[in-house]
Amino acid sequence: QVQLVESGGGLVQAGGALRLSCVASGRIFSISEMGWYRQAPGKQREWGARITSGGSTNYVDSVMGRFTISRDNAKNAVFLQMNSVKPEDTAVYYCLALVITSSLSRKSEYWGQGTQVTVSS
Repeated sequence: QVQLVESGGGLVQAGGALRLSCVASGRIFSISEMGWYRQAPGKQREWGARITSGGSTNYVDSVMGRFTISRDNAKNAVFLQMNSVKPEDTAVYYCLALVITSSLSRKSEYWGQGTQVTVSS
């Protein structure tokens, strides 16, 4: 099995910064893609950012230029640097990893438990 553990959430004022971390552990052969999703109160979970094993990144328009996703392949970790945060960034943030558990297996999705980010105005 594979476990993802997020950390770094909390309360921050609008315009401030926060850094989220997510570390994967367990039976991991390789991780092809990692990403961050978020779910605001009363809304569906939405994709926010993704990063491939090679370091290519994509962002949803609403966070482009403010958030930066990065990863440490040696530590099976992904990070989300959140700058210039806004009240509408308030949500539970989840990390996702597409994990291959052995040389013979296919990619499977694994999710973290979520970390709350609250931005006050």
